[in-house]
Amino acid sequence: MVSVASVRGSAPREPGTRMIVTPGRVFGTIGGGHLEYKAIAIARDLLAAGEPAVLKRFPLGASLGQCCGGVVNLLFEAVPPDAVWVSELAGRLAGGEPCVMVTAAHGPAGCGTVLVSAASVSGTLGDAALDRQVVERARSMLSGAPAGLVEFATGETTRSLLFLAPLQPSDFHVVIFGAGHVGRALVNTLAALPCRIVWVDPREAEFPAGLPANVEAVVSEFCEDEVDTAPAGAWFVVMTHDHALDQRLAERILRRGDFSWFGLIGSHTKRRAFEQRLGARGIDAAALSRMECPIGVAGIRDKHPAAIAISVAARILRQREAGASTARPALHDARA
Repeated sequence: MVSVASVRGSAPREPGTRMIVTPGRVFGTIGGGHLEYKAIAIARDLLAAGEPAVLKRFPLGASLGQCCGGVVNLLFEAVPPDAVWVSELAGRLAGGEPCVMVTAAHGPAGCGTVLVSAASVSGTLGDAALDRQVVERARSMLSGAPAGLVEFATGETTRSLLFLAPLQPSDFHVVIFGAGHVGRALVNTLAALPCRIVWVDPREAEFPAGLPANVEAVVSEFCEDEVDTAPAGAWFVVMTHDHALDQRLAERILRRGDFSWFGLIGSHTKRRAFEQRLGARGIDAAALSRMECPIGVAGIRDKHPAAIAISVAARILRQREAGASTARPALHDARA
């Protein structure tokens, strides 16, 4: 497991980004072109040699054939097949429980991995006093602090460098109504992101075979009911083949109100018509202002389905980043 432990200056990915390297395959990416190429080679050498956790520093300059100018610390950890924390971590995240994963940035193999949540602690770093410090610090990071390297005092003259990585269950839940050309293109674009997509249409034949693992196709004659089953904070995109259905979906979404974003495909004329009709049905101006129509990034006029999908995906990501930046705490004392 290769983790971006800390960065200074310009870097391809943020602290907490991980990549899994096996002798024959790679899952995920830490970015950076030659940095990643070199990291994969190092990881495979460490696996072959049975090395313990290793923290390595990479200046992103001429020696790596790059000119970012930043510095990246990568943590390399061999994960045995029987590591208990792997299944435990998966279970916590699947159950919607945020936690902080704590590992030693250097030291002997098997020095421990600790998982800390608001309600429980599992694992140990082999030192009760250090464990207490770690649990207190980790719980202070559960609200969304970034991952980073943190030094802890373990004696009058000794300190331990640990990597603390907050892990949140995915809250990026996208509900897309419409399996037409633009809907298919948008699903293909968003499916590569760490999100869950529920894709709804009454026409079963419109769904392609072999959907990505994070996409669920729902065939329903009553698409509006799927609005109610989505979790709070969902992202809604309405782009069906039927304007009357679009209007019913828009009304249900706006009445619900607890969504992160709602985009409706269409023109300014369609928006004005929907505002009049929905206003007559009791949807107030404040709610209507949350309906984005037309959708997509301003300035992109191309009507090709793939171009619209890219534009809409970019708009969603921009809105999501804006929301995250307002809630993001200050950086911890990660070292680079």
